Amino acid sequence: MLKREKDTLFNIENVGEDFIFNDEVARVFDDMIDRSVPFYAEVIESAAQLLDRFLGEGELVCDLGCSTGSTLLQFSRILNHKQLRFLGCDNSPAMLEEARQKAEKFGKGKQIEFRCSNIAEFSEKNVAAVVLNYTLQFLRPLQRMEFLQRIFNALRPGGILILSEKTILDDQRLNRDFIHIYHQFKKARGYSELEIARKREALENVLIPFSREENQEMLYRCGFFSVTTFFQWFNFCSILAVKPK
Repeated sequence: MLKREKDTLFNIENVGEDFIFNDEVARVFDDMIDRSVPFYAEVIESAAQLLDRFLGEGELVCDLGCSTGSTLLQFSRILNHKQLRFLGCDNSPAMLEEARQKAEKFGKGKQIEFRCSNIAEFSEKNVAAVVLNYTLQFLRPLQRMEFLQRIFNALRPGGILILSEKTILDDQRLNRDFIHIYHQFKKARGYSELEIARKREALENVLIPFSREENQEMLYRCGFFSVTTFFQWFNFCSILAVKPK
């Protein structure tokens, strides 16, 4: 198994830049996700179960914003009986280099293709499923509707989109409470108050969350006929959207 480096990026002085997916982030990204995203492994397992129900043998699954490829590697393991094809797209060469190394390490280099591209210009055809795991929130709000429409157009009839996002609430009191609970989650996994505050500052102008309702409304507007939440933990949620047959 490839060695996982511990995330200490924000445990240093003078962190003043916006968050970017560079070489430093790529090296610690798997640890960062494991300690920063609640129930990440369970969401991937649940998404794999949905793929198993909706997809036929040999169909194409695209992970947009695939980072280091961990999601697709898990899918390929869990859904090995379906011989699915996987495409991971990301605009970070550093992330994709990590992804390719892992795919080769686990003998998945031929089953999983990784492509360096601007996911906002996604234009594949006849895709069975698209996965957006905590990716949409990094696109500028004005780009999101057009991007989701591209995904809808790329999906085959009956295809699915699995969208996981950090969200906000209209109720400001509850929103603060949920954020506090999330920060306690991160502290329990070894992050200090200072690290949490610095990362939040670095993400402030980069990660712009919508509410769950706003995300669902965009999906309906694109043409998805069934949109439902299949997982939620305070201000994190995962949504299944199905394209009409």
